[in-house]
Amino acid sequence: MAAITVRGLTKVYPGGVRALDALGLDVADGEFFALLGPSGCGKTTLLRTIAGLEAASGGTVAFDGGEVTRLPPGRRGVGMVFQDYALFPHMTVLDNIAYPLRVRRRPRADRHARAADAARLLGLAGLEARRPGELSGGQQQRVALARALVAEPRVFLLDEPLSNLDARLRLEARTRLKRLQRDLAITTVFVTHDQAEALALADRIAVMEAGRIRQLGTPEEVFRRPANVFAASFIGSTPMNLLAGTVRDGRVAVAGAELPVPDEARGRLGEGEEIVCGVRPEYLDYASEATEGAFPGIVSVVEHLGGSALVTLDGAGGAVHVVVGEGREPEPGAAGWAVPRPGRVLVYRDGELVTGGEEEETRMDTTGGRR
Repeated sequence: MAAITVRGLTKVYPGGVRALDALGLDVADGEFFALLGPSGCGKTTLLRTIAGLEAASGGTVAFDGGEVTRLPPGRRGVGMVFQDYALFPHMTVLDNIAYPLRVRRRPRADRHARAADAARLLGLAGLEARRPGELSGGQQQRVALARALVAEPRVFLLDEPLSNLDARLRLEARTRLKRLQRDLAITTVFVTHDQAEALALADRIAVMEAGRIRQLGTPEEVFRRPANVFAASFIGSTPMNLLAGTVRDGRVAVAGAELPVPDEARGRLGEGEEIVCGVRPEYLDYASEATEGAFPGIVSVVEHLGGSALVTLDGAGGAVHVVVGEGREPEPGAAGWAVPRPGRVLVYRDGELVTGGEEEETRMDTTGGRR
């Protein structure tokens, strides 16, 4: 296994397209690390540059302190799973899994024995003689994982390996993948645009935009305290409410309500300053009567989510979304109030979280190791 150290990594494509912009990152030995962001943010380019499939324009990549920036992929000790799995259609499951060992000229009996062990580990026993076209999508994905693991890589790199699966298979594969990584304790970097996958799987997440890391932290940190408006708007199956407000008489006037300035931002906001208040729908309570410090509005939409519902209130400051429990859904057209829970309102100025502690600066350091 290996820790990954990236320093000043830059990738510029012909035409001046800068996919990675002097990026720095540490991934701890044995960590399950997710690169999360929208299409085109540079996450796959970063993964492929770590693997050696893309040549860096500048900067370095090191495993356990040993630089690998100019080593070819075969000498880096990485195992990679691609989005389309890249299985050989004419080979059996066993031969597909054993292929990395074949390239290394391992004896046939040895490579087949190790491939069979990997197949059993991934729940593929009894399928060794089949070809990829005879397998389900989930089975093909497990073959790709087994092939990447059979060579005992130092680093495991996954490029959206679950994106081709349907919703139920994706959940099953997610659980299997997390259990596998935990049991093997192998350093893993996982690329995804699906924030639910990143939150469920990763020890830490790097939220990327335009070739840079906008926030680095645990799933709890990036969900509860997004460092900037970009991370706040990207993370969460129900997006965070981001409401324009103004500091007035030591309070924040926002969306028809007046809220106290959060403790961490007290003394850092000037009178009349325009800010953005962020609060997740999950951290709001619904009230059917006027409540002090609550966002008023008229119920316009109720979306059923199974065990809960997402209620949209149309108010003076725009739409406010609040999650309510099953059986507590209001009727469209009713007057309602969204009540922020104590300590759950965040304040953003110029797109960045307003905070008074040095701890926050340390938490957002994109080159720091696991805390």
